Amino acid sequence: MHLMGYVKAFSISEALQISQSIPKNLGMLFFFTSFLFLIAAILFFTKFNLWFVFAIVGVITSQILIIHYWQDAKFGTIINSIIFIASLLAIISWNYKISYEDDIDSAFAKLQQTPTIITQKDVETLPQVVQKYLNYVGVIDKEEVVNLSIKIQGEMRAKEQNWFPFTSEQFNFIEQPTRLFFMNANVKGLPTTGYHRYQDNKALMHIKLLSLITVVRNTSPELYVSETVTFFNDLCLFAPSALIAKNITWEEIDDVSVKAFFTSNGITISATLYFNEKGELINFVSEDRYDINEMKKLRFSTPVSGYKEFDGYMLPSYGEAIWHYPEGEFVYGKFHLLDIKYNSKPQ
Repeated sequence: MHLMGYVKAFSISEALQISQSIPKNLGMLFFFTSFLFLIAAILFFTKFNLWFVFAIVGVITSQILIIHYWQDAKFGTIINSIIFIASLLAIISWNYKISYEDDIDSAFAKLQQTPTIITQKDVETLPQVVQKYLNYVGVIDKEEVVNLSIKIQGEMRAKEQNWFPFTSEQFNFIEQPTRLFFMNANVKGLPTTGYHRYQDNKALMHIKLLSLITVVRNTSPELYVSETVTFFNDLCLFAPSALIAKNITWEEIDDVSVKAFFTSNGITISATLYFNEKGELINFVSEDRYDINEMKKLRFSTPVSGYKEFDGYMLPSYGEAIWHYPEGEFVYGKFHLLDIKYNSKPQ
């Protein structure tokens, strides 16, 4: 639309939609505004967080031109209003995400652990089925994991609700147990953000509609216990080299299952790990996680499959999260692993 003003100013085309004459200096402003919106669109569709900077500057210059050529361009104000509102929401979301990024910086600042190479001797005291798993995944002769970043795409739902799509990113730190999980979702057509923080012996779940309206904020002791289970689940699935840690004890069950006890900040949770004959971990089951909506412990499981190589390790590419209610199983999450990186440096 703005290019019409440019082509008219430089007599490239008659641009009959614009009845007034346009001097060349304003023609260049039309072109500049087109350029700003083009860059904003490219950054938006490539999911670059600061796309709104170009969009807002574009709206300002566009509105100046609309006022100058009100008779021909007044309806462009409607489009500019929509873009401006979307940009404001993006700014609010960006500001909300800053707390997540600050927590990542804080975790890196506390990082003191220097990775060592894991040898076969380091795993020989573990149950045989766990040793087989660690060999299958490929942790031997590699650095131990001190931190990891994960990107996931999937679907989630609450009881009696429809599925909604989401993408997430997270950082985990092993030495001082930390899990920072940030999610962007679309719930009933509305953009929704969620932040789960497990850090400094505290836990937070904060969900905002339109990144503006808080719909859930939970810091309860029950949440901390639940996030401890989730953190250990992450270790088992995505950072198995951490299973050699001294704060994990084991109870052998049979050739394909074992029970693990994980202690953090004086809290001990347990989970039963199930493996297949290849050595793949195929399910994680815990009785210690709270359904926060009902504030009671329920059996929680995460069956996984589709092992593929990610950053040098064989890891599951697909998983589900299941609550086991008295009336039956309820799958509330489906997850596809997109990317994982280990032992990142501060940005």
